[in-house]
Amino acid sequence: MGIIAMIIIGLIAGAIARLLVPGKEDFGWIATIVLGIIGGYVGGTLGSLVFAPHKFSVHPPVSHTFLGAIVGAVIVLVIYKFVKARV
Repeated sequence: MGIIAMIIIGLIAGAIARLLVPGKEDFGWIATIVLGIIGGYVGGTLGSLVFAPHKFSVHPPVSHTFLGAIVGAVIVLVIYKFVKARV
């Protein structure tokens, strides 16, 4: 079940990141899933560096992991666009 959840969250996070970053990219849905999964890794790593574990005693209504995946996917997409423009 973990792999299916990772794919679904990756797809949603990647799609939201593509909506937030201006410009058009010719990604298919598989590349969008990969973008979201890599974004989840980047967002999770940055989140663990910035926030102390167990800092919040009450769980937020939206999972911070999902928000981290969106932020990470936006960062990865911006870096991708920057590198693609430079090449």
